[in-house]
Amino acid sequence: MCGRYVSATPPDQIAAYFGTEAPEALLEPSYNVAPTRDVYAVLSDGSARHLDAFHWGLVPLWAKDAKIGSRMINARAETLAEKNAYKSAFKRRRCIIPADGFYEWRKDPDAPAKAKKQPYFIHHPNGEPLAFAGLWEVWKGPSKDQEPLRSCVIITTTPNEPMSAIHDRMPVILPESAWATWLDRDIDDLELLGKLLVPAPPELITMHTVSTDVNNVRNDGEHLIEEAPPIGAEAG
Repeated sequence: MCGRYVSATPPDQIAAYFGTEAPEALLEPSYNVAPTRDVYAVLSDGSARHLDAFHWGLVPLWAKDAKIGSRMINARAETLAEKNAYKSAFKRRRCIIPADGFYEWRKDPDAPAKAKKQPYFIHHPNGEPLAFAGLWEVWKGPSKDQEPLRSCVIITTTPNEPMSAIHDRMPVILPESAWATWLDRDIDDLELLGKLLVPAPPELITMHTVSTDVNNVRNDGEHLIEEAPPIGAEAG
């Protein structure tokens, strides 16, 4: 899964990287983005790409309450076409969620049951943004006076070789060659789109251990992505 990531690159730089205009809604940079936060997403209107702010946690059109989004932060690539919450968006409302990297936690199988999991920061070796495959939706809610809520979800797949040592899932990271196809709203060939939702090549990511400070969503700052000794080494 992907439950925490980093979005600290200035929005104008994100926009330039993905070939969009800078967004109107500016979000605070964060080294500890958590579900239900507003995040940036790249989408296309058919003629141009846009970088906009979305609520992280997809709220389906049919939802009676927006709180359901807190349980829909990730969507499994293997079942997108089957799930009522995602199949419509999979056909018509796809996006890219930019990230400077993401966190994942590994439990030492030999450690005591109550031992802390080791957090890792996973990122591009050159520091370039990662392009998570995502879906977006607009929820209008039960009240006519309610402001429409734009939300998104990050798609996950099986891990590549380096990630498999930490977790059994990872975000789908799209190469630049797949961006145009993924964002094209006129493409609804689910078989073609599904072929893009594969584990990233091993050379696309690198990782290192970080402090358990990242465990608390209230903690933020660049120090969270700095390499730190593994938990066992800290005790020594």
